[in-house]
Formats: sequence, C-alpha cells, structure tokens
Amino acid sequence: MSAKNFRIPDDHAAVLVDPAAYADGRIHETYAWLRANNSLGRAEIEGVDPFWVATKHADILEISRQNALFANGVRSPTLVSQAVDAKVREMTGGSPHLLRTLIHMDAPDHMKYRVLTQAWFLPQNLRSMEDRIRRIARAAVDKMAAKGGRCDFVSEVALHYPLHVIMEIMGVPEEDEGRMLMLTQELFGAADPELGRKPKDESPTAQIETGVLTDFIAYFTRFSEGKRANPSDDLGSLIANSQIDGQPISHFEAMSYYIIVATAGHDTTSSSTAGAIWGLAENPGEFAKLKADPSLIPGLVDESIRWITPVKTFMRTATEDTELAGRSLSKDDWLMLCYASGNRDEEVFDDPNAFRVDRKANKHLAFGYGAHVCLGQHLAKMEMRILWEEMLPRLKSIELAGEPKQSLAVFVNGPKTLPIAFEMA
Repeated sequence: MSAKNFRIPDDHAAVLVDPAAYADGRIHETYAWLRANNSLGRAEIEGVDPFWVATKHADILEISRQNALFANGVRSPTLVSQAVDAKVREMTGGSPHLLRTLIHMDAPDHMKYRVLTQAWFLPQNLRSMEDRIRRIARAAVDKMAAKGGRCDFVSEVALHYPLHVIMEIMGVPEEDEGRMLMLTQELFGAADPELGRKPKDESPTAQIETGVLTDFIAYFTRFSEGKRANPSDDLGSLIANSQIDGQPISHFEAMSYYIIVATAGHDTTSSSTAGAIWGLAENPGEFAKLKADPSLIPGLVDESIRWITPVKTFMRTATEDTELAGRSLSKDDWLMLCYASGNRDEEVFDDPNAFRVDRKANKHLAFGYGAHVCLGQHLAKMEMRILWEEMLPRLKSIELAGEPKQSLAVFVNGPKTLPIAFEMA
C-alpha cells in the first residue's frame, strides 16, 4: 500500500506537533487512537515535512535497534518545521544541525564520542559517588522539610537536586548552577510562554534558540579554557582535553558535548523525580504500599520514569527503502519515535495509564534503546533511588495542593509546577 493509505487524520496529526498537547494530556488521547487504528501512520502537516509516526512499543524497539537503517545524523533528530530546517542549513552551510552531540551522530563517530565519557556513567564508577550524591539528596530533603508542609516541588526541590549532582560531576561552580538551569529551561522550553526566550507570537515550530546556544557556548568556551589550563578530576576536564583519532576534539564538538551533558544531565531526572511525587500524591494507596515496603523504591523509580517519559519524541531517517510494520518506507523518509506512547502500549503494560509502584517487568522505553540508549540512565536511576531512600522515612503524607502544570514541548517536557501539601516525620 502507498503512503497515502496510512495518512493520519488531520486532527490527530495536528496534536502531534502542538506543544500544548503535551502539556494538557491530549497527546495521550491521540497516541491511544493511533496505537489502535494506525500505529505506524504518516503525518502530513502544512509547513512540516511529512513523517511516519511510530506509536507501538515493538516498532519503536525495531527502529531503535537498526541504527544503520534508521539514522540520526541525516536530518534533524528533533521535529522542526521546514522554515527552521531551511534557516539552520543556511546558517551552517548545509548541515541540518546547530549542534553535534551524541544524538546527532551515527557510526562510527557516535561510539568514538560516546566512549569518551561512558566510564563516568557506568554503575561501577557511580558507586564511588554514592556518598556524595547521598549528601546532596539529604540536603534536598532538609530543604523540603524546612518549607513547613507546603511547597512547589518542582521549583523548590526537583529542579535543584539533579542539577547540583551533574554540575558537581562536570566541575561547574555551584554559583553558576542558576545560569545553567535558566538556559536549560529556555532551550527545552522554547515553545512555552513561561519558559522560552522567544517572542510569544511566533509559531512554536518556527523557533531557533540561537541566543540560548550562543550563551551556552560563551560560558563553556571560558569553562573549557580553564579546564585545559588547570585540569582536575571532573567530567569537564575530560571533555576539554579529549582526543578523537589522535586529534584534540574540535571546539564545536566540545561545546556540543558540554551542552548535552549540562541539559539532559539533569532536566529529565528532575521531571521524573517530580513525576514520582505527582503519582504518589494522586494515588495514596501507592504511597501506602511504598511506606509499608521500602524495597519497592526501585520500582517507584522505573514507574515514575515510564509514567512521565520526559523525552517524548526523537526523529530518525531511513537510509534506504525498507519495510516496517507492513508499510513501505522510502530512503530519506523521516520517522517520529513516540516513546511516551510506547510506554503506554496496552500490549506491553497492564493498565498502562495507572501509576503502580509495584509494576512488574517494567520494560519502558524512556531511556531509548540500542546504540543510542541514554548515557546517563544509571546515574538518573541512582539519584532517584537515593533521594527516596532519604525522603521516604521522613515523609508521612503527601497530597496535591493545587493543579500541576507541565511544560509545552514536543521534544522534552515534564512538570513545571507541582504544588503539594505534606507532613514530615
């Protein structure tokens, strides 16, 4: 059958590219419809190149395990409009990428750059950091306890704990953490009127956050110069002094590396941490299970990551004609991998919309899969586990004290406000 036979209805296609739909929950209604009726459909939207939409867990896995067939670097790995793509190529002399991070790379470069820092994020190395992370977690719980039983968990706790951890690992001074947080929110929240930097009358898909990237690069240029002049035992020094194929890493690629670690290294963990609180506040029975059996903490961690799925979408590009899920794909076809849909696939997860701390065989896709699986997944889960080991004995009750709100974004989103009332032991 031709591509037109799998065209997604316009109303559902519009939801896929609407940042507000990821904030208000409409995206999950569209995902459910697509999984039931057109699980690998084709979205055709004015101003955006057509793209296939993978919503089933199995199809996302299949695409993710075939990195040569479904590439990252050919086109943008995040959804962009035709106007943005044209502007970026004009600015870069033909490249679709303003940065060149691990998510923009394919083999062989991807693995060469990944192994530069991979050892820092392996479980055996992270164990040596556990005491440092536990001190940071304990301070975060103390800060929450000092709020007197009410706080916005996102702005007052969740944003700062993983930020402090990754900045300490990188060697970024604590006094600069606020700047890193602001720039991260401006980058990932570009389409959100409360977070983004752009004028609010622009179309969300027409935004290029060049100003934010310029500010990041200005900061990390000075940072890198300092780490080359006076290297220390931190990730920032490692990147500054790295070599690829016997040559120093380029300035552009070093800046890209810093930016991806300094943003993805905390933002998604913050969202999942807030998601855990949100899920427990809405489901007191699950909180009771957790209090009765703290061995469920690892299950809580995985469930909150699945339930929130901070990285909502990534794009891939077919490198040759192929067949997938009964569809004929052509070379250069663009595909959207909808991780939040795969994580609520009824064929994989029982009662997928429910929040369950004791969910068994939680094979979520929130960290991706295959060669591009999240570099920091073990750090993220360790941070969340330690925080709950410190918080759970002291937290007696928790409930929502207002309406939670999520950020407006198609790529990376999560809770941006989470008012709670709580009682500490």
